[in-house]
Amino acid sequence: MKKALICGISGQDGAYLAQLLLNKGYQVFGASRDSQINTFDNLKALGIRGKTQLLSINLGDFRSVWQTLNKTEPDEIYNLAGMTSVGLSFEQPVEAIESISVGTLNLLEGIRISGKSTRLYCAGSGECFGNTGDVAASEETPFRPRSPYAVAKSAAYWQTANYREAYGIHACTGILFNHESPLRPERFVTKKIVKSACRIAAGGQEKLHLGNIEVKRDWGWAPEYVQAMWLMLQQDKPDDFVIATGKNNSVKQFVSTVFELLDLDLEQHIVSDPELFRPADISSNRGNPGKAAEKLHWQPQTFMQGVASKMLAAELGQAEQ
Repeated sequence: MKKALICGISGQDGAYLAQLLLNKGYQVFGASRDSQINTFDNLKALGIRGKTQLLSINLGDFRSVWQTLNKTEPDEIYNLAGMTSVGLSFEQPVEAIESISVGTLNLLEGIRISGKSTRLYCAGSGECFGNTGDVAASEETPFRPRSPYAVAKSAAYWQTANYREAYGIHACTGILFNHESPLRPERFVTKKIVKSACRIAAGGQEKLHLGNIEVKRDWGWAPEYVQAMWLMLQQDKPDDFVIATGKNNSVKQFVSTVFELLDLDLEQHIVSDPELFRPADISSNRGNPGKAAEKLHWQPQTFMQGVASKMLAAELGQAEQ
């Protein structure tokens, strides 16, 4: 039985990945900053709360990381921890760097010092590329980060590549573009849109306040993306991969899709609020998953319209319960 340690198991990706690994027969250890007070609602939602062994870890403290590695002795580590909000990173840039970059470095150091053949997956981000315009970013596209979050992810990417090349560690980064699901918290724009639209459809009089609705993102389906994470660690030679759909749509198009499904008039309910604009933002980006298709045999099955439809169906189903 393989053993996997998922750092950041309480988040969207951590929960779906835990479900995937359990279905593959893994023994799954889940680490979060404080497992004693974390409710692990996402694990409960998937019905796997009692099937994982939960631990507390502070990735910013090497002693905590070292103790966890010694206790669990994992074959595979999935580093999904750290700040996940681009917007929040502008308000807490130090936390972004420490939780993402320093945490990654401590895991790499722990593996190096242990001398074991532990494999490490690190969660990268399509945000690292910045504006890609009409070009789909590949693994060879230079990084042009436009947020503290993206700067931290870029640093973690290069740390991982450095340890792979210098010490022969089986470590890779998945450069994932936006991927959504019903497990997203409402601070993410997709979930905010879906929940607000459902309240309006039920008779609510609220207005949906959003930032720049013209920005374009490459949206995929999270349960498909965690499959790509696992596939990366099954390769004989570690490598980095862009995981994306290759298509992008504006925030306004995402809203339109959701509102049309509910037979709502977008113009009556949406407000583009300048106070919600970011100090610097990406006007348009999308990824090229060609390498993942060739080497991992992974391809996206769900695109923006499907993502919106599935999230809406899940939200309506919960409202009926």
